[in-house]
Amino acid sequence: MPQQNDRFNAFLDLGQTTVSHAQSGPLAGLKLAVKDIFDVTGYVTGCGNPDRAETSQTAHSTAPTVQRLLDAGARFVGKTQTDELAFSLMGQNAHFRHPVNPAAPDRVTGGSSSGSAAAVAGGLADIATGSDTGGSIRAPASFCGLVGLRATHDAISLQGTMPLAPSFDTFGWFASDIALYEKVALVLLGENDAALPSRAFRLAALDALLLGNSEALAYERMVETIAAIMGEPKQAPALSHDLDALYWCFRKLQAREAWGSHGAWISEKDRRLGPGVKERFAFGAGIDAATAQEQTTYRNGFRAELAARLATDGILVLPTVPGAAPLAASPFEQTQTYRERALHLLCLSGLSGFPQLTLPLGTVDNAPFGISLLGPPGSDLALIRLGRRILETVGKA
Repeated sequence: MPQQNDRFNAFLDLGQTTVSHAQSGPLAGLKLAVKDIFDVTGYVTGCGNPDRAETSQTAHSTAPTVQRLLDAGARFVGKTQTDELAFSLMGQNAHFRHPVNPAAPDRVTGGSSSGSAAAVAGGLADIATGSDTGGSIRAPASFCGLVGLRATHDAISLQGTMPLAPSFDTFGWFASDIALYEKVALVLLGENDAALPSRAFRLAALDALLLGNSEALAYERMVETIAAIMGEPKQAPALSHDLDALYWCFRKLQAREAWGSHGAWISEKDRRLGPGVKERFAFGAGIDAATAQEQTTYRNGFRAELAARLATDGILVLPTVPGAAPLAASPFEQTQTYRERALHLLCLSGLSGFPQLTLPLGTVDNAPFGISLLGPPGSDLALIRLGRRILETVGKA
């Protein structure tokens, strides 16, 4: 179902099929866009690759989590672009016209939930589904000036969804404001009585990943806003787990799992994979079982250390990404360099499975720039409610 006014290239032109929704409910009257890795009745799930679309059958049922949104009254308005097989972070799929970032048109939207972020930031949808394996909710949200949550791993069903790296894959969504974001969270996560985390801390090694002085100044202004609600985040002792080692742990485990999900299909014939995506799958093909076991042990140690730091009342405050979105016209090598730096920040939530919320509190170079709150497992709704308090203090709710 193409959008007639889709000047942001957010949607796929897939024709029109009726998708039923409830006429009442907490999301009634709101427009819902769906990333093209989720099954929707009557549509082929193309996953950002033309060969995949050509060899896939039309879905006979809708992914249960998407169906919950429809049952809550949201109205389906179309399927959105995704990076190829959801294995990228910039939102520049080699097979499609790139989505435009409505908040900074000369910059990338971020991916892999590229079209969903563009649809919400551009006002074409109120809610849009996405996924976050390595940062595909958090990075586009930061780049496009949106709220974005990487949920606690396994908190929300991914049945009826293309897998990438199952031990990292999470469901996510974008919304037009945090009050609506909370409404969606209540539909998907349910109410709970978890207390708002009350203790904030930061790590110098994460702050050091910011691109430069402008980013550091913008980030400190965002920290001050959070401090007004939670008190000044304390500089905590360094983790015993090295950031470079954590980055490579993430890269190796994610890539091996991605090859496990798609390697047989890719190996059948030339799938015309785009630059970067092809190389990442090839990297995963070379990760052996012994390496995976070694890295899993390292991951488990990190998860235990971070859990101890957070306990039940702590929040790690960190930059979501190193700065504003890269310019859309940047050379491939330059965006790849940004990607690897960003993953040093984004991998902590993925490796631990703990929730991370990015808030659109800042700007740098006249483009959006987000700050993140990473909390203990199961603190998803508490993080959103804390984020709402923070945004309300600056009139951005």
